[in-house]
Amino acid sequence: MFKGFRDFIMRGNVIELAIAVVIGGAFTALVGAFTANIVDPVIASAGGVDANGVGFPIRPGNPATFVDLGAVLTAIISFLITAAVVYFIFVVPMNRAKERLRALTAAQEPEEEPTPVDTALLTEMRDLLRELAVRDNR
Repeated sequence: MFKGFRDFIMRGNVIELAIAVVIGGAFTALVGAFTANIVDPVIASAGGVDANGVGFPIRPGNPATFVDLGAVLTAIISFLITAAVVYFIFVVPMNRAKERLRALTAAQEPEEEPTPVDTALLTEMRDLLRELAVRDNR
């Protein structure tokens, strides 16, 4: 039972997944700080001097009804930054590594030798003779 668990844990996929979760958590904090301290002020400045940012109140004078489009824009920018970094830092290198491994594996596998012409002809003759024998026995 413990051997199976150890084999499961030592499998490359589990270790890669654990690393991805740790890096993802750290990267989420980094993107959150970037958007909160750089993107949010830029988006809020587009709303004007007396506004809470980019958005509009549904009922004037009631701050609970303010539709904050700036928060939505910030979330979209945060998502795009995260997706771009994950793609260019993790996905592209992994695809290249898999492609190189596939090329190395293909180069190491022996190529199938083509069937010699005389063997192919003899095989074809054998098949035709069997077919004729089956017809004659009907």
